[in-house]
Amino acid sequence: MNDSTITLPWLVIRQDDNGNRYRVGRYATRAEAEKIADSLDDRGHKQLYWVERIGPNGTP
Repeated sequence: MNDSTITLPWLVIRQDDNGNRYRVGRYATRAEAEKIADSLDDRGHKQLYWVERIGPNGTP
């Protein structure tokens, strides 16, 4: 694998008070994605953050 084919299969998703969902970012490892989700969650806002993995065809 070279730099042009690095995949980022882990997503951090945010859901707001109205149920709208947004992709916050994509990450190479689950640990990295969870660290970001936890740091955002620790801010105390009402949004919900979680981690999902994207499958090989681009779907969670």
